[in-house]
Amino acid sequence: MDASEYNLYKIDGELARTFPNVPRATALCDVRNFEAVRRVFLAHRPNLVLHAAALKHVPLLEDHASEAVLTNVVGTRNVARAASEAEVEVMTLVSTDKAVNPTNVMGCTKRWAEIICQSSDAQRRKGLTKTRYVCVRFGNVLDSAGSVVPLFREQIARGGPLTVTHAEVTRFFMTIPEACELILSATAATRLTRPESSQVYVLDMGEPVKIMSLAERMIQLHGLRPGHDIEIRVTGLRPGEKLYEELAHEAEELMPAPISRAHLAKARAPEMRLVEKAYAELVEVVDGGSRDDIVHALRKLVPEFSADGSSAEDLPEPSEPPQGEDDDEWLNSAA
Repeated sequence: MDASEYNLYKIDGELARTFPNVPRATALCDVRNFEAVRRVFLAHRPNLVLHAAALKHVPLLEDHASEAVLTNVVGTRNVARAASEAEVEVMTLVSTDKAVNPTNVMGCTKRWAEIICQSSDAQRRKGLTKTRYVCVRFGNVLDSAGSVVPLFREQIARGGPLTVTHAEVTRFFMTIPEACELILSATAATRLTRPESSQVYVLDMGEPVKIMSLAERMIQLHGLRPGHDIEIRVTGLRPGEKLYEELAHEAEELMPAPISRAHLAKARAPEMRLVEKAYAELVEVVDGGSRDDIVHALRKLVPEFSADGSSAEDLPEPSEPPQGEDDDEWLNSAA
């Protein structure tokens, strides 16, 4: 299922060539449209749903906060609801290390997606749904669409320069096969285990990689000399970017996972009534609110979110503050 006609066409063709005997079906569908997702799920009754649909470009989404919310938050809630109605066995959310102590809208919306899945899984423990919900959190995937490796490759082909935002910036990396294998392993493990609380798989990414070193190595692999044949230019951190990423929040208890190269993070999960209340307020400001309104609404469930490095006190008040005398109480509960 994909919102991109071209991507769906390419994936279908690749599956047809690689696994011609495996039955398959395609669905041109946007996760923002709940009724469309619901129809697809009820028609095909999938056992497993791997939810990777997201907008992920950090600087771009700083200027398009509403779009990030509509895909990453509303889209995840739609998929989670449709999965429950279709009695999907397991829904796996693909998350990101940028959801930990987020400094950008993309990371904050992905933390919201995690919370939606964690709270939905709590509904299962209450007997309100049959679907298991699991989150898998990891860093950058090497050579994936829109990532730094294809960008560096294009810049080398043009003769440079290679652009690095900061000389000390680091990121966690894994290969595409590693990412796919670990997502599938976490999904399979979830089918076989019954954890007492909603948990997030935090994948072992090894040591973070300095982007400057990656740029130098890629130039060398092309038989060229960094700084001589190809210039490396430091451009400065872009809006919302960190010098380094984290795989777990300091308040998350890390425990052994039933698969190798991973831990389980016992992340906080607000009750569904708090999630629904915050979600309703977020959706209300998405269509007509300013970026500051959206940031304040996002912080309802992710109080550690610092937009552009600011603290909660640094931001202006939203144009229409949420009403309700119990707002402070439920915000503190969510935190």
